[in-house]
Amino acid sequence: MLDWFSNLEVLPKVYWLIAIIGSLIFSIVMIMAFTGGDADGLDDIDSDLDTDGAGFQFITFKNLVGFFTIFGWSGIACIDVGLSTPITIIISIISGLLMMVIMATLFYFISKLTDSGTLNYKNAIDAVGEVYLTIGGDRSKMGKVTVSVQGTMRELDALTDSLTELKSGTIIKVVDVTSNGILIVDQTRKPIEPSQSEKKQLQEGENRLLDNN
Repeated sequence: MLDWFSNLEVLPKVYWLIAIIGSLIFSIVMIMAFTGGDADGLDDIDSDLDTDGAGFQFITFKNLVGFFTIFGWSGIACIDVGLSTPITIIISIISGLLMMVIMATLFYFISKLTDSGTLNYKNAIDAVGEVYLTIGGDRSKMGKVTVSVQGTMRELDALTDSLTELKSGTIIKVVDVTSNGILIVDQTRKPIEPSQSEKKQLQEGENRLLDNN
């Protein structure tokens, strides 16, 4: 195997490396995306790379992995049929870009299907959640938040009136909803649940008040 690889010319070596590494990462990303695995690190990278805001996201980590995977394998195919180097590079780039479009479209419609149905966005008001894709300050850039609405965790479009941007991972509270279903959020803290002793004290106080009455 090593002898075969060492005997390859520079261009085939580059394409094989890109194809193999890209395929491994692509497989891991797809498994995590469709099985609900812990992909917080990938989400952070997506939020840093995202330039289009919420909605149809073309430049994300997942899409770039898809680009390099198809770029590598299409380049290998072109080399195998004897195409010239310029034609090989052009075809592999076009193939990679098409893969990015396909993946961006796939995740876009999956997101829309998740958000569709009988969801009433007004039920998200006062919900506490977390920023998924960075939200620009003073409504300058739309982002996404993860909040529980109607008993289900959802990723929804969001804006903020805060003068500073809300980065991925920031704890937020939904304060309003626009007419077209965009959440208006503000930074907050996670709600603190009372301890067992505090609950007991509150219950005893309520019982005393009932007895006095």
